[in-house]
Amino acid sequence: MSVGELLKQARIKKQYSLKDVEKNIRVRQKYLIAIESDSWELFTSKIYIEGILRNYARYLDLDNRKVLAFFRREFEKKEDIRFKRKVHEHEFSPDTKKTLKSIFIVVGFIVVLYVSFQFYLYLKPPYLSVVISDYTVTKNTDRIKVSGSTEKESVLTINGERVYLNRDGGFEYTVPLKSLNNKIVFEVVGANGKKTTNEQIVTRKE
Repeated sequence: MSVGELLKQARIKKQYSLKDVEKNIRVRQKYLIAIESDSWELFTSKIYIEGILRNYARYLDLDNRKVLAFFRREFEKKEDIRFKRKVHEHEFSPDTKKTLKSIFIVVGFIVVLYVSFQFYLYLKPPYLSVVISDYTVTKNTDRIKVSGSTEKESVLTINGERVYLNRDGGFEYTVPLKSLNNKIVFEVVGANGKKTTNEQIVTRKE
């Protein structure tokens, strides 16, 4: 008994039609018929045949390792098997086409989302977080400490003075207070050239 005959008899015993098998293992009936008749020339490669045999055997509750071993012994006896060069799209089953199409759509959607997000990150201005200990101080206070964070690749200036960031994008800076109402201007320029500005007022009172 050949491997094709073995599979055919197992299928008939379970009362499965070729259409049932096609639907469950997603292989067109023409290839199933070729396998059951041991017509290996219809396929593109030995590996492709083994893949179908493995799934077919599992579907029929057969030991796929034994089926593959049976096939390999039989295959070695045939020295001149010429495979087809390529499996064309029209040879896939409708369910397989539908599955492949869905996979391509999902992958394409993910790629578009990723590119769009990267483009958004590139175009948006850098974020800037500012912390000031107190916005109202006594008249005798001549300086105040400010801190915050921004994107670590950015360039930060406070009142026109360059302030260097730590490796996490954080900063601390002491601002001199020269008048009653002191404007503190934070300006950040991101790696993409976009700018974010934040202005704060610190008041000195009696």
